[in-house]
Amino acid sequence: MVARSDAFERRGALERRGALERRGALERRFGAADTAGPWNEVLATQLAHRSVRRFLDRPVPEDHLRAVVAAASSAASSSNLQLWSVVAVTDRERIDALATLAGDQDAVRHAPLFLVWLADFARSERIATVHGRELVNADFAEGTLLGVVDAALAAQNAVVAAESVGLGTVYIGGIRNEPERVADVLELPQRVFPVVGLSVGFPDPAERAEVKPRLGFDVVCHRDRYRLEAQDAGIARYDTRAEDFYRGQGLPGSWTGRIVARLTDPGTLGSRRRLRDALRERGFPTS
Repeated sequence: MVARSDAFERRGALERRGALERRGALERRFGAADTAGPWNEVLATQLAHRSVRRFLDRPVPEDHLRAVVAAASSAASSSNLQLWSVVAVTDRERIDALATLAGDQDAVRHAPLFLVWLADFARSERIATVHGRELVNADFAEGTLLGVVDAALAAQNAVVAAESVGLGTVYIGGIRNEPERVADVLELPQRVFPVVGLSVGFPDPAERAEVKPRLGFDVVCHRDRYRLEAQDAGIARYDTRAEDFYRGQGLPGSWTGRIVARLTDPGTLGSRRRLRDALRERGFPTS
């Protein structure tokens, strides 16, 4: 009877601890939370995600890389076509070249491991050729989307896996600044396109990397149909929190200000304005 009572006490203590962890994680991400709902290590890892741009001078062990890629390979893939690959770069000269092409970013240059996630139709084309067929369906926009979605799903699975074993990560969209030159550095064949980069390493504890606020449930989740105007109040609340966060990071402006600046001025796209041409040159005509 005593043992059973102890078991109930331990279970109750674990539930209370989980409720406190859940509340803390949701408050950091959304500014408000309740203690109701499920909680486990996966949710804790996902809600604690933060971008890490400074790493210790310590290589990522091979078994960690294999675990991360195994998680990536376990992501969903449309019709199990698996239209993605990843290049794991540790060679310092190649990393330096990629850092320069991605906007001269130190988060790339000083990363012990840089992963480049690829939409990959070269493998499928080789298979089709062996069967005496042409890969004509890859030349439509749907084909490009399939490859990009597969690569993105794999990359995000990899991020969660990496963070679960103590690694830090940051996505690098700048890898699309000069995709043809990135292809040269990585010796990519035709029909392979660099979708996004990912710097990986053990986080430098001296970096002030915090959990970034996100739009609330009432803004991003719609019930049965999409509602645009109903988002306004939630956006206003979020904008206040985001501006406080940016100020704490020594950055000016608000979230809505960033939306306007990034999406209304064509100049902010830089070389990415010619991304359609780059896709075509890499064998993604998007008819």
